[in-house]
Amino acid sequence: MSAQRFHIAPGGCLTGRVSVPGDKSMSHRAIMFGALAEGTTTIDGFLESGDCLATLRAFEAMGVAHRLEGRTRVITGAGLRGLGAPTGPLDLGNSGTAMRLLSGVMTGQAFDSVLTGDGSLSRRPMNRVIEPLTRMGAAIAGDAGGRAPLRIAGNQALHAIEYASPVASAQIKSCVLLAGLYAQGTTCVTEPGISRDHTERMLAGFGVAVERAGRRVSLVGGQTLRAAHVTVPADLSSAAFFLVGAAIAPGSDLTLPGVGINPTRRGVIDALIAMGADITLLDERESAGEPVADIRVRGSQLHGIAIDGDLVELAIDECPALFIAAACAKGTTEISGAAELRVKECDRIAVMARGLEALGVDCEETADGLIIRGREDAEAFGAATIASHEDHRIAMAFAMAGLRARGPIVIDDCDYVATSFPGFTALAAEAGLRIQSRELSS
Repeated sequence: MSAQRFHIAPGGCLTGRVSVPGDKSMSHRAIMFGALAEGTTTIDGFLESGDCLATLRAFEAMGVAHRLEGRTRVITGAGLRGLGAPTGPLDLGNSGTAMRLLSGVMTGQAFDSVLTGDGSLSRRPMNRVIEPLTRMGAAIAGDAGGRAPLRIAGNQALHAIEYASPVASAQIKSCVLLAGLYAQGTTCVTEPGISRDHTERMLAGFGVAVERAGRRVSLVGGQTLRAAHVTVPADLSSAAFFLVGAAIAPGSDLTLPGVGINPTRRGVIDALIAMGADITLLDERESAGEPVADIRVRGSQLHGIAIDGDLVELAIDECPALFIAAACAKGTTEISGAAELRVKECDRIAVMARGLEALGVDCEETADGLIIRGREDAEAFGAATIASHEDHRIAMAFAMAGLRARGPIVIDDCDYVATSFPGFTALAAEAGLRIQSRELSS
């Protein structure tokens, strides 16, 4: 066995023009919807990461043909009811998005299926999709505590429901809507807050009529998906690490082209601007129904702010990076309404708190967030070894801390970075981060 460890030498800044990979959330959906559509779908900008390739392999195991033409993924759709029974469990690796969305699709199939994943994914809560799917008539069960693997019986008659989700979650919403395509009647999901709307936007691009009114979304079952061309923009969640890195490092001047700035995702941009970051959106445009822009960010002095639940909802995956920005800001930043971070790949609140403390940052963990007292001095962080707990976003967030450190930072268990951001170390080094990835053998 081997494990990747990041070594970051202190100092530096980020400059130039850096193209981050395609959006992970959209890449998952493009594969799924293309596989369920009638006709041939083409996808440009697909994220060739471990998570997204797991989704692709799952549909390949159900008979969906695909090929790579240059950099374009070509999917020959099987139609909503044209999938074939796989010969074994569908292994979704580390991808919670794949498991939760695919569970909605599999409840509508004529055959039994099992969804499984790695150890990290098997610790994540799945009752949040099991419960609404069961209400729709699905026969789905997990292991103790509602964990994967998920066992789904085929040939069930699904019926539409009106579901009030207890949390704002694009994964839950999308799961129920995808099951709703196989259900009789109109399926409605209402959320307590705002969640990503990539599913609604992309389904419309595949010819599905989706009704939206505030935090309520609905669709009528039995609609046909029609093949489409999808251009996936650069992933704002991946760009977030570079946005934070450039914002906290004096002398930085970095441009990130073609980044998706979906209003249900752009909380990291709004939070950084509120903290005083020098961020400019250039050439704002639309691609495949999604707003896109080139983002320029320059080093600046940040100041602490309050980041509440409304803003957290728009930046849930980017919170680890924002915590690093807060640690470099003048004054105190208080993050609240972020309890969802405790059930990600790891407990991101606890793990980020321990890592910041190891770097010498004064922070206080709360039930639903962190209170971070920033260090505005040029060398904000001490040398430390950080445990990432096999969480890709934790590893990349702490890598950027090296830009404001006075000693080396070592980050353990970085293998999972490739699940969302293949080539991160090379791209970060190209921009100016003094990073090396070393393999440990055991």
